[in-house]
Amino acid sequence: MQIAMSDGCTTYWSLRSVENMTQYSHSSDAHQRSGPAQRRLGLPFVALVGLALLAVPRVVLHDLDLIAEGTLLNAVFVFGPAIVWIVVVWALRVPNPFLTLVVVGALYGIFLALGHQLLWNVNTGGTQPQLGGNLSDVDPVLESVIFRVFATISSLFTGVIVGAISGLVAWGLSAITRRAR
Repeated sequence: MQIAMSDGCTTYWSLRSVENMTQYSHSSDAHQRSGPAQRRLGLPFVALVGLALLAVPRVVLHDLDLIAEGTLLNAVFVFGPAIVWIVVVWALRVPNPFLTLVVVGALYGIFLALGHQLLWNVNTGGTQPQLGGNLSDVDPVLESVIFRVFATISSLFTGVIVGAISGLVAWGLSAITRRAR
């Protein structure tokens, strides 16, 4: 669409997406905001963060012991976010669903680590875990640092693995539906 501005300049506007044809954005702004990472991942960074944040309520509810493992509610909080991730990247036909969801998973891992660290004292019941065996004489401050560092690494690894598994499912679904067309 072409619009003549009051200062005599002509501005070109383009539709943001086929799905949302009522929203207009200035074409040069849209091009500047779409960097190489967004083109490769198929979604803006804020959308990736938003998808990762879908999994945060389970972290909080679990660490506060408000949901129990093995219940239907827990299953919804465990599998729901990953299912939404898969559906979003499949529906939007992102160029590389595996890579996109690995990034979402890594962001989820960061949020998982932050949640565990912020709720550490609540989750441990106020008693800090202790090393045993020949490490039982380690200074309690160092012991706490060791546990927190390994908990953070574990959270990041968990996030990436969840993202990779979801990405493989989304990639397979995309390949099957692309072939069917």
